[in-house]
Amino acid sequence: MLEHYYVKPSTIDRIRDSWLGSQIENYVGWMEANGYSSRTVFRRLPRLFCFAEFAQKRGCTDVASALALVEDFVSEWLVQHGPEAKTSASLRKHAIDIGNATRQMLRLASGDPVRHNRHRHPFPLESEVPGFQEYLRSECGLMESTIQGYRHHLHEFGQYLRKAGITSFGALSPALLASFIVECAPGMAPCTRRDLCCHLKVLLRFCHREGITDRDLRGAVGMPQVYRLADVPRSITWDEVRRTLEAVDRRTIRGRRDYAILLFLVTYGLRAHEVAKLTLGDIDWKRERFQVPERKAGHATAYPLAGVVAEALIDYLKRGRPETEDRHLFFRVVAPRSPITPATVSSSVAFYLQKAEIKVRKGGSHTLRHTCVQRLIDAEFPLKTIGDYVGHRSPESTRIYTKVAIEALREVAMGDGEAL
Repeated sequence: MLEHYYVKPSTIDRIRDSWLGSQIENYVGWMEANGYSSRTVFRRLPRLFCFAEFAQKRGCTDVASALALVEDFVSEWLVQHGPEAKTSASLRKHAIDIGNATRQMLRLASGDPVRHNRHRHPFPLESEVPGFQEYLRSECGLMESTIQGYRHHLHEFGQYLRKAGITSFGALSPALLASFIVECAPGMAPCTRRDLCCHLKVLLRFCHREGITDRDLRGAVGMPQVYRLADVPRSITWDEVRRTLEAVDRRTIRGRRDYAILLFLVTYGLRAHEVAKLTLGDIDWKRERFQVPERKAGHATAYPLAGVVAEALIDYLKRGRPETEDRHLFFRVVAPRSPITPATVSSSVAFYLQKAEIKVRKGGSHTLRHTCVQRLIDAEFPLKTIGDYVGHRSPESTRIYTKVAIEALREVAMGDGEAL
């Protein structure tokens, strides 16, 4: 199997003779079976061998304890290869790939099923702040989608602490917290900066309550001003919507998937995470409807399934969606063929807007959502109806069919979509 990637017998022997040699070779077979390209396998092989040597130098020769060394290995790799990287973004991308590949190999070696989902890694700072994830879930009552935002920001905070040489939360200080925010802030949107500060405040409150820190440091984290209408996403015209859809190459698997995604966004004003979460069970073909689970506060909202959307979805299901037991509707088009993420939805929209040469500031999934709202306003639907339709209302008003005639909504959903 390794002979497919290396010509020199000495290189193959070095890999096979390492203490993780058989695990590396088994992982290569697993990647090939799961549709990974030869280029990806070839890129990962030397890094996995380097990890085997890294772990052995630290006295580790068993798979179970090797998992705890992955973060240290990635950090050392970043230090060694940082000067070679063309951009910091490409360096981070490679570091993430190294960490993911190493964990996959070790989990496969230990007999654990390898799952392709974004929650497979331990919750950030779990060893430093035990119980925080459960606190968010049980005491704060947060939804998993909200906790995911905490996961991202805490991961960034943990990386910053490691880089600063901070090994105990007892060493936290106002100056350190301010320095972290200043370093992160330039690349963030105002709302993201606000969320980061809010998440830090909740973390620091929990640390003080649990005695992890001897003082309450929440006051060291200021909340940035965010003006609601300062950065409203701009809509595009219906002619520009047509051009965007025409930019999709429906001869490809990606094109068939993305065409259906774009129609869901612009027809129903869905958010990126709502599209990513759709499952086969959400589509009611017999009644020509579909539902959006947890559209607002855990309640589902039902919509008529427009003919043009149904046709695009059928095309993707027949000639694009992989055969899998996973019930998610939309999947990645490259290995691993796992369900798409909200980021995939938004980046796909941005790609086609650019391809259609439509200039819109911060183009993404919200561009089409905003376009849907604008079209409803132009059609002179009541604002309350529009709010219900796109999920702006409270949980009590999520069932739009109790307030608006189904045929009227069907007209909104269908519009002149047949001409698209």
